[in-house]
Amino acid sequence: MTVTVLERFAGKRITVLGAGVSGVSLARFARRKGARVFVTEQKVLSESTKALFFREGISWEEGHSERACACDELLLSSGVSPKAPLVERALSLNIRVTGEADAVAPFLRGRLVAVTGSNGKSTTVSLLGHLLRGVGRNVVVAGNIGLPLGDIADVEYDDVVMELSSFQLHWTKNIAVHLGIITNLDPDHLDWHGSFEKYIQAKFRLFDLLADGGALIGQEREQVLYRTHERMPTVPFAWEDSKKLEKVVFFEKESCFLRQGDERIFLFDRRIVPIPGKHNAENAAMAMAAAVLLGGRPECLREELKTFRSLPHRCEIVATIDGVEYVDDSKGTNVAATVTALASLEKPKIVILGGQGKGESYDGLAEAVRNYAERAVVMGSERENICRALDEAGYDKYERAADMETALMISRSLARPGMMVLLSPACTSWDAYDNYKERGEHFRRIVQAFQART
Repeated sequence: MTVTVLERFAGKRITVLGAGVSGVSLARFARRKGARVFVTEQKVLSESTKALFFREGISWEEGHSERACACDELLLSSGVSPKAPLVERALSLNIRVTGEADAVAPFLRGRLVAVTGSNGKSTTVSLLGHLLRGVGRNVVVAGNIGLPLGDIADVEYDDVVMELSSFQLHWTKNIAVHLGIITNLDPDHLDWHGSFEKYIQAKFRLFDLLADGGALIGQEREQVLYRTHERMPTVPFAWEDSKKLEKVVFFEKESCFLRQGDERIFLFDRRIVPIPGKHNAENAAMAMAAAVLLGGRPECLREELKTFRSLPHRCEIVATIDGVEYVDDSKGTNVAATVTALASLEKPKIVILGGQGKGESYDGLAEAVRNYAERAVVMGSERENICRALDEAGYDKYERAADMETALMISRSLARPGMMVLLSPACTSWDAYDNYKERGEHFRRIVQAFQART
């Protein structure tokens, strides 16, 4: 007997692996669909999560056991590795293993738009949602950005704009995306994927998810990576018009255009972009082009672009003290993100680096620091590895710091009016903080304390 979408989870034994934000959402989603849900989590659950599970009739365990595989299907919260022992065990028992997006996709109501990339995806997805809402669309922004997909199942929208990480895309095979964006491709999460090649393969799953006639916006400058995988964006972004391309998003001096054949559509003047940096001009170009391809009128979208505000912890100006600008880019959790921030933000800079690494080389970071930073302050568990790379690059204008307070005190003592103190760590926060947001908030509190004493 054929099982319909609506019956898929009804009466089934479902195990959810992971009890973070997306795992809790998946468990509640499957329970609403009539499944008998069991959540397995390696860490200790919070009391609030236990109370929630109790109220909703969801069973759980702390620490994985054989009970986790007594199920018809294993649902994976965001970030679960294919090498996780429980995943390997389930597959060996021929248990169906399903990622977050595939589990929820049949119950998403609206035109699906997906944004991924190494950096800038949260800004781009938020900006695209902002633009579409501003021209009257009923839009939700969800996925890796904070609102999990399970929370929006069965709710009617015009557009569902999703941020999808490489972890999520690794497991995603069965959704139909109307339009996709790959903001850029740089080494990231190599500890999870095992190699840059496998990381790229995960990102390029977005091509396979495009519905018939779907468009994908990506970087023309990364065409070598695309061609290696026998792929190319249908709408490339470039910093100048490429006549050999049928469609292209490009800048001509300060003006951004979408060209389709002989038709040139003016999107915006770069000077109206309200978020700093060349990288954010790229994000704006991709979001505006996507909004036009989704039916928005450029003249209306331009007005909405002007009102967008930067997301927290992404090149966010915290304060200006004694002529020195303090900028929180705590979301800069990989080398490519920090290199981009250093190159894109134009003031003389003191950069605060360090945290927990992802298995990346710091050679490119050291080169960027040498080219774009007057001084560097290095902290965290990767401190000595980063300092070694700086030494090898011939850069000796750095200081070591034990923690954020010390790093900021050193930076403040070195800064002169007209300079910028930039927190852009090129590392995760997990050696000292639960997440990049907590790290950014700590930076903010210390800066605000400086400001209060002036």
